[in-house]
Amino acid sequence: MAYVRGFILLTVFPILISLFSIAFYSYSSSSILNNSSNSNTTIIMSKALRHAKITPHRSSARGHSNHGWLDTYHSFSFANWHNPNFTNFGSLRVLNEDRVKPNNGFPTHPHRDFEIFSYILSGELTHRDSMLKKGAEGGQSDKFYRMHRGDVQFTTGGTGIAHSEFNEHNKDTVHFLQIWAIPWARGLTPRYHTKHFDDAEKCKGFVNILSPLKGGVEATSEQEKAAEPTIPGTIPIHADFVMGAGIIAPSGKFEWTVGAKATEANKRKVYVHLPMTKGGKAKIKLDGREDAILLEGDGAFVDGVNAGDKLSVENVGEAGAEVVVLDTA
Repeated sequence: MAYVRGFILLTVFPILISLFSIAFYSYSSSSILNNSSNSNTTIIMSKALRHAKITPHRSSARGHSNHGWLDTYHSFSFANWHNPNFTNFGSLRVLNEDRVKPNNGFPTHPHRDFEIFSYILSGELTHRDSMLKKGAEGGQSDKFYRMHRGDVQFTTGGTGIAHSEFNEHNKDTVHFLQIWAIPWARGLTPRYHTKHFDDAEKCKGFVNILSPLKGGVEATSEQEKAAEPTIPGTIPIHADFVMGAGIIAPSGKFEWTVGAKATEANKRKVYVHLPMTKGGKAKIKLDGREDAILLEGDGAFVDGVNAGDKLSVENVGEAGAEVVVLDTA
């Protein structure tokens, strides 16, 4: 009988120990995954978007022209520079990083059937409508706007407009992004919008700047006139397109919510751009990936993501990083 009891203990006890160990390990693993204060969480969740494809677009691969008065970089094919690999990304068609010298600029020129917007990084840029004579604008308005850092000027080209963009400052160069998106319909009524977005808010997290017009493709004339965006406080755009911007301190990390809860389209694309503002000292990492580190002037194609996904952007450089996010279907 003693032999039998000993056999049972030797046989069953190790099994019980194993089961207890498995249960404890499962509980511990669950606790680590769910405890946001645990340092292991960052390691386990460092690649939150394993289903996403992230492809850097290096600054050296951009088109570049220096005309003296204009120093310009093209992330996508533009003007005399064409690269079949970089034509558009969803509805994102143009992303130019421009520097225009004082008392120079783009004289009156036409636009049609594009959504066009300028994001001012430094200096000032004056927008004028060709229908108004210089000096007769009547101050700041949707037809005349002298933009400074943090300002965004937006134009719906629609059936056709003509405007000029000029640096009328006597000594300072203006540095800005000019971005074009393909609208969801042609022949829209031309319209202008201007709005300022504070640095203080951008330092707290990504700030939404553009979002789709309420009503979407089927927007009524009343909705067009009201020009109400899906996300309050943003500029409305005629496209399934959201723009955000943030200023991330060194060692800081922001999260971009794909789609920004402004669209019903689930499958999305995100383009991330790091402007050249800190003399090469800014550097970011996307989704915790060592192969997705961007230097100033670089961008990245983030494909295969879904609305609601969280894209982490970490500053791994020495200076504050101003990051622009362009989110499209």
